Amino acid sequence: MNKRIIVTGGAGFIGSNLVDRLLSEGNEATVLDNLSAGRMEFLEHHTENPDFKFIKVDLLEPEKLKKAVKGADLIFHLAANPDVRLGAENTGIYLQQNIIATYNVLEAMRVNGLSNIAFTSTSTVYGEASLIPTPENYGPLIPISLYGASKLSCEALITSYCHTFDMKSWIFRFANIVGPRGTHGIIVDFINKLRNNPDSLEVLGDGKQRKSYLHVSDCVDAILFAMEKSSDMANIFNIGSEDTISATGIGEIIVEEMGLENVEFKYTGGSRGWRGDVPVMMLSIDKIGQLGWKPSYDSEKSVRDAARSLLGK
Repeated sequence: MNKRIIVTGGAGFIGSNLVDRLLSEGNEATVLDNLSAGRMEFLEHHTENPDFKFIKVDLLEPEKLKKAVKGADLIFHLAANPDVRLGAENTGIYLQQNIIATYNVLEAMRVNGLSNIAFTSTSTVYGEASLIPTPENYGPLIPISLYGASKLSCEALITSYCHTFDMKSWIFRFANIVGPRGTHGIIVDFINKLRNNPDSLEVLGDGKQRKSYLHVSDCVDAILFAMEKSSDMANIFNIGSEDTISATGIGEIIVEEMGLENVEFKYTGGSRGWRGDVPVMMLSIDKIGQLGWKPSYDSEKSVRDAARSLLGK
């Protein structure tokens, strides 16, 4: 590539792993992050690299944003509030941090004459799909979480800006991405719970929720692969693994990796872990598969590797 690339949210879990790859391939990478969720320690190993730059900026500061993106060849827009459960408590959080933030990024692009954006979306835009594995052309899209609704809104803004202002976009709908530097989600939750009480593990819902999990290294691979192989105005791809694992199954892996025995699993009950939780999620990855990409990790291997890295093994 060898491009001048902006990564919003580049100090976060997926963002920092992406930055590692972009710099290793000889690109210039500028991270824009307000460090509300991201961590500077994820990027510290790049501070001496002349191709790396960090700008502390909030995407809700449009004038600073317009200056920061000037001259970029491509924007990876990863910055968002990723906690799906928050919407039931704070209904405005995704409006600001996901939708308005994305609008500001697109406006900054328009004003500066930039034309390429890659956006990280989510499987939750599909809602409770009746077709599993769920393909990209499934519809109608009926999200059941405010997070999913915000990401679908962002997708619509992006594709409409692309059409109106001659831009090009790559939109990636992720399964659950896990691995080194993970900061939230079921694996982090279970490790924290078991550290607090090694005898008992609370599992939200009935533990039978089944979802796809993909290692972050596969995720970054898939993003860059799809961008190299597609060039429509709006290129939409599912990114995930080819199987699922249950919440209980994840708990069992983490118990094993922590070397614990006789842990009692306690379930809060019901088919959902929280309001807006989709009990069964598996994306069809046939579209990116037809271009020649295949994940190297299945869900179990992704979860196990993520647990090991988070436990410092």
